[in-house]
Amino acid sequence: MTGTGHRPDHPNLSGPARQAPQFETRLARDAADLRAAQHLRYRVFVEELGGGGAMVDHEQQLEQDRFDPYFDHLLLIDHARPGGLEAQVVGVYRLLTGEAAEKVGQFYSADEYDLTKLTTSGRKLLELGRSCLHADYRGGAGMMLMWAALADYVTERGIELLFGTASFHGTDIEALAAPLSVLHARHLAPEPVRVRARAEAFQPMDLVPEEKLDRVAAMRAVPPLIKGYLKLGGFIGEGAFVDHAFNTTDVCLILDTALLNEKQSKLFRREG
Repeated sequence: MTGTGHRPDHPNLSGPARQAPQFETRLARDAADLRAAQHLRYRVFVEELGGGGAMVDHEQQLEQDRFDPYFDHLLLIDHARPGGLEAQVVGVYRLLTGEAAEKVGQFYSADEYDLTKLTTSGRKLLELGRSCLHADYRGGAGMMLMWAALADYVTERGIELLFGTASFHGTDIEALAAPLSVLHARHLAPEPVRVRARAEAFQPMDLVPEEKLDRVAAMRAVPPLIKGYLKLGGFIGEGAFVDHAFNTTDVCLILDTALLNEKQSKLFRREG
């Protein structure tokens, strides 16, 4: 769903006074929009988090892959920010419908997880990924605006199951043992939608017995993006995937809109 949710979004108001944001959310419409999204992804995933990939363009500062042409790219744009489109795109979400996945031949996260339980469910699927916000916009309204736009997208297309990988920064499993264990113990997906990390790279998550966990401290170490989906009623697939190329440890998040309670479901349906 992502990319990574290593920090919440916050408009950084330190330093010189900055004009109030003038936000717009919309899907990318052309090559310039996509390039701006890839540039922001480079700043976050490559420069900040030390990630990489076969198609990363360091000269042009673009984080890109072969899936980009098939995804819809949801943009958060601050028109008050100087510097042109590449500077004004301050948030990105990458969205792949089931129909688009058929064209590319797979979902992106199928390289990490066996998605058979989802792809054979007969339900309308949406894969989320590469979500990120510019460092100046973490902690404020930006992420909520993007989630509202995502809710419109889901409602308009009748999406029933949302899923995607979300990341912990780093690949040191010992350091991540407590948060991975609390996710396994408390938030494992129901069996009908419980995807599993591929056998050749399966990283167990039940590393610390639940009775020995400091659950409060363990949840504090869970990235905000993952906690946000859990609060919506999301679940975690079985096993983690250690992505050395991207310098992350990934879990698979699944959100079944049919299992949301009344308050949560308002995010994913229009009223009247």
